[in-house]
Amino acid sequence: MNHPAVSYPREADTPVSHLPFSPAVRVGDTIYVSGQASVDKTGKIITDTFEGEFRRSIENLRAVLETAGSDLAHVVKTHNYVREPDDVAKFNELYQEYFDAPYPARTTVANCLGQNLKFEMDCIAVAKPD
Repeated sequence: MNHPAVSYPREADTPVSHLPFSPAVRVGDTIYVSGQASVDKTGKIITDTFEGEFRRSIENLRAVLETAGSDLAHVVKTHNYVREPDDVAKFNELYQEYFDAPYPARTTVANCLGQNLKFEMDCIAVAKPD
């Protein structure tokens, strides 16, 4: 039985974490991106407004996707974690700035995350065609 190759794409400027996980795992043309939060390139948490944390998180997600050979247009599923339920409306508004209809499949969980983060997103994407 043939299995697609598994790789762990990462470049020097890919956002890192001090926790034991890879930013992305690529299996064939499918890319699994770990949760991206409002952190700088060294993994330090950057606290901000909900909008600021959302934008930093999605830019980190974009960077990881690009390193793995994809982009936001090739995301097929997102998992979203919003600490405060009151921020879900703002989340929906911001989400539409980065993803176009028909939107990726999506799961959103509110009333979660610790006090250090307001937002986190992970995703599944496919590679951009050659």
